[in-house]
Amino acid sequence: MKLGARMLKTGISVAVALYFANLIGLPSATFAGIAAAFAIQPNIYRSFQTILEQIQANIIGVGLATFVAFSLGNDPIIIGFTIVTVIGICMSLRMNENTIALAIIAVLAMMETTDQELLTFAGLRFSSLTLGIVSAFVVNLLFLPPKYETKLFRHIDLTTADVLQWLRITTRHLSDDPALKSEIQRIQNELRHIDSTYLLFSEERTYLKKTRLPKARKLIIFRQLILTSHKSFDVLKAFHHFDDKIETIPDKFQHALIEELDKVIYAHERLLLSAMGRIKKNRSKSIEEITEPDIPYLVESLIQVYNEDDANHLSLLPLASQLMEYHHELMHMQKLLNSYQSFHGNHDFDFKDDRKKLLPFK
Repeated sequence: MKLGARMLKTGISVAVALYFANLIGLPSATFAGIAAAFAIQPNIYRSFQTILEQIQANIIGVGLATFVAFSLGNDPIIIGFTIVTVIGICMSLRMNENTIALAIIAVLAMMETTDQELLTFAGLRFSSLTLGIVSAFVVNLLFLPPKYETKLFRHIDLTTADVLQWLRITTRHLSDDPALKSEIQRIQNELRHIDSTYLLFSEERTYLKKTRLPKARKLIIFRQLILTSHKSFDVLKAFHHFDDKIETIPDKFQHALIEELDKVIYAHERLLLSAMGRIKKNRSKSIEEITEPDIPYLVESLIQVYNEDDANHLSLLPLASQLMEYHHELMHMQKLLNSYQSFHGNHDFDFKDDRKKLLPFK
């Protein structure tokens, strides 16, 4: 089991909430801990964004529960009706799921049986829940700030490496179909995770003026890296879908297809290594010319192969379209990366290479 920063922050925020609830002398410290667990957020920006919403949900839950308990009592059916009403109000205000859960906790905390005066009891419950929300906010602000740039770059690198590896295998008709199907599903989930991580990274605020422009350009680079990875994945799915039809085309064109796609894969890998700062800025032109892909020519050749066959001359057009889009995004990625390295060469991407190094045998 991998212990993440958010797991640690959740535990710390619950402990802080319980400690201060006991220190103040609140009789319902458990509700402070529960509120802290639900109120923790993945980054600082969302903590600022949701703390007022969470307190508002707390007020709605405690306020409505107090009114219902005072006027109708705390019968289980009445409690259920109150929870439905609170959920409807929170949804109409477009609150997120964790905030709605806090409002439900507030209703349950308020409508339990008690011998205390109703308003005093409501004040104690409201104080406990608010303490939990504030504790989660402070812990999220001060402890273990997330490094989404590092995580995002590592995920893009590893996922793209998997896609390119499967592309090499698939173009040579060496892939096992069931294994490739399961890998396509896994990679699709990884790409969704990358998209959500990019959203969290884009929400991080930059407070120093000199780093705002490099951060904005980094966001553009990351967005293009992700888009290029998506396009390479689309090409992989297209090759998997048209695998039987590709085997029917002439051998000469099959070899050309493998050769050009290998060049595209190399170009993609070269861009990732360039972003990591592992490639010289002044590369040898002879090597670059040898490995420069010519996808437009390949697509034209693909269309010419089927010009004489009216029945099948458009069968591989989707594959040709995916190859052209992939090539276009790679060229755009190269321009963006060259521009970034020209103007912000001293602001390197923050990444860690977690790949295991092979030790020599002794």
